[in-house]
Amino acid sequence: MMLVPAALLFAACDNGDERRVDDALRNDLALASQAQQYMPQQFVSPQEQAYANSYGYAPRPYAPQPIYAPAPARRASAPSRRAASTVYRVPAEQPTRVVKNTKRDAIIGAVAGGAIGAVTSRDRIKGAVIGAAAGGLLGAVIGNNVDKKRVPVPQN
Repeated sequence: MMLVPAALLFAACDNGDERRVDDALRNDLALASQAQQYMPQQFVSPQEQAYANSYGYAPRPYAPQPIYAPAPARRASAPSRRAASTVYRVPAEQPTRVVKNTKRDAIIGAVAGGAIGAVTSRDRIKGAVIGAAAGGLLGAVIGNNVDKKRVPVPQN
C-alpha cells in the first residue's frame, strides 16, 4: 500500500529532464535538415562511358601470332641402323594372403568395454555386460576391416 503513493510522488516530481531531452532532439533535427544532399558527378570520361575507342585507337582482341620460316627440305639418305632395344624383366609378384585379427580385437574390445561400463555405470554388472557387448562388437568390426596385414605365402 505504501508503494502506490511513493510511485505517484516519484512520477509527479519533475527534474527538468524532459526539457533537456526536447532540446537535444530539436538540435539533432536542425542538424539533419542542414545536411547537404548528394550531388552527382557532372563530368564522366569516355572510358567510364564505355567509349574506349573514342580517341581513334582500334581494339586488339588478341596478340599477334609469330611468323615462322618454312622448315628446310630433308634429303633422303641411306637407311640407318636401329639401336638394340633394352628389355627389362620384372619379377612376378609373390602371392600373399590377408591376415585379419577379428577374434583378437573382439576380445580386447570386450574386455575394455566391460571395464569402462563397470566403472561408469551405477549398476556395475549391467554396465559391464552392455560395455562388453558394445566393445566386442566394435573390436570385431575394427579387427575385420581395419587391422589387416598382407603376408607372403611361403612357397615349397
